[in-house]
Amino acid sequence: MLSETAARSSLPDRLLAAIRKAQTNLLRLQHAEGYWCGELFVDATLCADLVAYMHWAGEVDAVLEEKCAAHIRRRQLADGGWSIYEGGPSDVNASVKAYFALKLAGHAPTQPHMHEARACILRLGGIPRMNTYAKLYLALLGQFPWKFLPTVPAEMIFFPRGFVFSIYEMSSWSRAMLVPLAILNHFKPTRQLPPEKQLHELYPVGTEQGDLGLEWRGRRLSWPNFFLFCDRTLKLLHNFPWKPWRQRALRECERWMLARMGEGSDGLAAIFPAMLNAMIALKTLGYSNDHPALAKARRDFEALFVDDPQDFRVQPCVSPVWDTAINLIALIDSGIEPQREEIQRAVRWLERHEVRTVGDWCVKNPGIEPSGWAFEFGNGFYPDTDDTMMVLAALGRTDKSTAEAQKRGEGPVPFSTSAPLRLCGSFERALRWLLSFQCRGGGWAAFDRDVTRGWLEDVPFADHNAILDPPCSDLTGRMLELLGFIGWRRDSRVVEQALDFLRRTQEPDGSWYGRWGVNYIYGTWQVLRGLRAIGEDMRQDWIVRARDWLASCQNDNGGWGETCASYDDPTLKGKGPSTASQTAWALMGLIAAAEPSALHSKPIARGIEFLLTRQNADGSWSEPETTGTGFPRVFYLRYDMYRNNWPLLALATWRHAVGKPFTSEPSPFSPRSCPPPPSR
Repeated sequence: MLSETAARSSLPDRLLAAIRKAQTNLLRLQHAEGYWCGELFVDATLCADLVAYMHWAGEVDAVLEEKCAAHIRRRQLADGGWSIYEGGPSDVNASVKAYFALKLAGHAPTQPHMHEARACILRLGGIPRMNTYAKLYLALLGQFPWKFLPTVPAEMIFFPRGFVFSIYEMSSWSRAMLVPLAILNHFKPTRQLPPEKQLHELYPVGTEQGDLGLEWRGRRLSWPNFFLFCDRTLKLLHNFPWKPWRQRALRECERWMLARMGEGSDGLAAIFPAMLNAMIALKTLGYSNDHPALAKARRDFEALFVDDPQDFRVQPCVSPVWDTAINLIALIDSGIEPQREEIQRAVRWLERHEVRTVGDWCVKNPGIEPSGWAFEFGNGFYPDTDDTMMVLAALGRTDKSTAEAQKRGEGPVPFSTSAPLRLCGSFERALRWLLSFQCRGGGWAAFDRDVTRGWLEDVPFADHNAILDPPCSDLTGRMLELLGFIGWRRDSRVVEQALDFLRRTQEPDGSWYGRWGVNYIYGTWQVLRGLRAIGEDMRQDWIVRARDWLASCQNDNGGWGETCASYDDPTLKGKGPSTASQTAWALMGLIAAAEPSALHSKPIARGIEFLLTRQNADGSWSEPETTGTGFPRVFYLRYDMYRNNWPLLALATWRHAVGKPFTSEPSPFSPRSCPPPPSR
């Protein structure tokens, strides 16, 4: 380690060398077609679900099953259970799924690792403590009674917008999981297991034959109890032979699924749970393996497999659009020439993947010309605002006029929203689409507009903690960053509403909750960066409070870290082992909030030093920790690309901030003009 004096004197050279190595590493990871796609690492439950599915379908691939079992065994914790994120405690859902998969694969309950797992599961409350979606997979194999699962009526497919159970008042990922489940709830396709494969030992003594249904909660007159009453009423009605709308509803559920699984789609919603549920539903409906719809569904599903000889894995989805957009921003902001072939190849790839078809979003947001980008290769029904924001920020940096203006030393050009439209067609179209998603409260959500009916969180099948898609601070901050990047007026109604939303959602200590990244570090960084970009006075008390909160979270080694535990316990916010991605986020937040004289402050200098000293020889950073969020408190993921791109962007951001230009320094997109906000 260099002495402090030597490190300071050699910092410019070390910084530039680190940036060049990180650039080389990213360019090395680019696919020939122009995109990047890092692996998404998750817990052992996906492999466990795959094993359970093979046994339910009666199509056990012994080699694949053994690979899944080995993956699960490698992730067993010292106390016998399995966690849902790196370094986390044992989780009852993950542990039961993992134990069940191992037992199905032939691991005897008497083996030491199985005995330890069983003891851990019983300490956690056993099968009765699992959530609805985990119990469903047990019910399919006869290990949990269907009568105690919440009813998912197929008729809900007909309910109009605004009705209690309208699928379009639920988040996109919830409706994609629930429509196949409605089919399964009707047929209850159960496969019986031999006695040696069953799970009686995971029920605490005296509970297996008892009432395993949901219990009345608190006051009798409450939303949870109202929905529980509805559920019990539906169960009674299910026993009546006369169901006048059921067959038509089942056909509509089938049609709905097939429309979203066809050509141009990587599977239903292109995410593991919905894709798996859809395959089970198609088989339940009688589709043969060689039917084109089921054959395609299987291919899409198997595309999530990572057949690493050292460790077979299953991804929850793939992230080419997201990774490509972030990498483009990091490379260009760190000095790579926008007209370089690798950059232009990525731009062409992104332009080809603009979504130009109408998706589910139009139900809550009608009358807008389709545009946007999805997270995956093909997911036309579900483009999202987060990816679209990031793609536009990337495409703006590659515009030829941007490079020319930068060479002339021109900055962003403020403009009137009533000026003639001169933005390129795809940028203008996608920006209009994005603006139309501003929710009533001023913020942006991920997939839909105003999917915020809080009482829906009390329906019995909402225990995956993500039935809604509410506006969130991190996405709203990113939208402000994009608007500031293109010179949108600070005094516009769109911006004022967004700023009001951010003021309302700020925590008393100054931080913001992070919905799509772990957690308060993620939310706070993105908001500060957005406020700076839109031209907000960063000396205001509420912004200084956020800056000081970020600085207060710095670890002794100069880095920042936060674990997924902060979603369960907010007192743990900003606490955790230092990671490369979270250090990069915190640095960019502090840089955004800093006065020029504070860019060499101790927290920023120590953070830069942390990244420089921990960079690997190949230009990457190591990061085993989980810093991505799927469903808070339920499902998390580690983006492998995060350890490569965010640190590069943070180093480049600081270098620009202190006035050290690159060979071809990027500048904010100098717009010709911008479209007015769409009418509602």
